[in-house]
Amino acid sequence: MRRRVVFLVAAAACGAGGVPPTPFDGDAALRYVQAQVAFGPRVPGTEGHRRAGDWLLAHLSRTADSVEVQAFTHVTQTGDTLALRNFIGRFRPTAAERVLFLAHWDTRPRSDQARNLAQQAIPVPGANDGASGTAVLLGVADVLAQHPPSVGVDLLFVDGEDYGDFSGPDVLLGSRHYARQLPRDGHPLYAVLFDMVGDAELRIFQEGNSMIAAPEVVHRVWGLAGALGYGDAFRPALRHTVTDDHVPLIEAGVRAINVIDFDYGPENAYWHTPADTPDKVSARSLKIVGDVAVALVR
Repeated sequence: MRRRVVFLVAAAACGAGGVPPTPFDGDAALRYVQAQVAFGPRVPGTEGHRRAGDWLLAHLSRTADSVEVQAFTHVTQTGDTLALRNFIGRFRPTAAERVLFLAHWDTRPRSDQARNLAQQAIPVPGANDGASGTAVLLGVADVLAQHPPSVGVDLLFVDGEDYGDFSGPDVLLGSRHYARQLPRDGHPLYAVLFDMVGDAELRIFQEGNSMIAAPEVVHRVWGLAGALGYGDAFRPALRHTVTDDHVPLIEAGVRAINVIDFDYGPENAYWHTPADTPDKVSARSLKIVGDVAVALVR
C-alpha cells in the first residue's frame, strides 16, 4: 500500500506542476523503425528475425547498464518449434523500485486482415505493429544512457507476440514467458506496453483491460501527456479493449496498461496487412510517445 500512495502523490505533483521537455529524438526513432523493416519480416524462425534480434541486443549492450536475454522455445499447435528471445535492458539495476516498459519486436507471419485474399499469405512488414513500440523503447534507452532515470527502469522487448491466432495459445509468447519468471516479491511498480504507436494520425485512447487493472497508471500517463501538450494525441476516453502483452502481466499481478493506437489507417485498413510500412509511421508521433515515456521516469 505504501508504494501505491507514494506513486499517486508523485503523479498528482507532475500533473499539477507541468513537465519539462525531454531529449527524445523522434527522427532517430523513425530510423530505428526503418532499420527493423529493412531486415525483412521478423517472423520467428526466419533470418530477418535472427538478424533483428542480434541488432536489438547490440543496441542494448551499448546503452543499458545491464542486459538479460531470456531464450526459450515454444511448440505451436501445429507442432512447429519456435526459438524465441526476450531482451531486457536495465537502467539502475540495483534500484529496488522499478518501472517496466515493454514492446514486441516480432512480426506476424500472415496478413490475415488483407482485403485481397491473395495477400493474406504475405508476412506483415510490421512498421507500426512491432517496430514502432520497439523504436520508442530504443529511443528511451538512448535518453536514459545520457540522463539516468529517477527510478530503476527495465525495457523489455518481447518475442512471439503476433505469431498465431489470438483465440489460441500461439500468441503473447514472450510476455507469458516473462510473467512466469517474475518473482512474487519482484514486481515493478507498474508496467506500460507500447504497441502501434507510430501512426501518422496518432490518436491513443484509453484501453479497457488497462482501466480495469490499473486505472491510476492510465491517469498518470494521460495526465503527463496532457501536461506535455499532447492531449490531442492521448485522448482521455475509453474506446477499445485489446488482448495484448499487458494481459499476461496483469494476470501475474502487475499493474500494467497498454498504450496503443488501434485505429490504424482509414477503417483500420493497414493493421495486419502488407500496407504496414514505414511511410505510414511519423517521427512526430514517435516523439510524442517517447516524450511521455521519458517523462514517466524523470
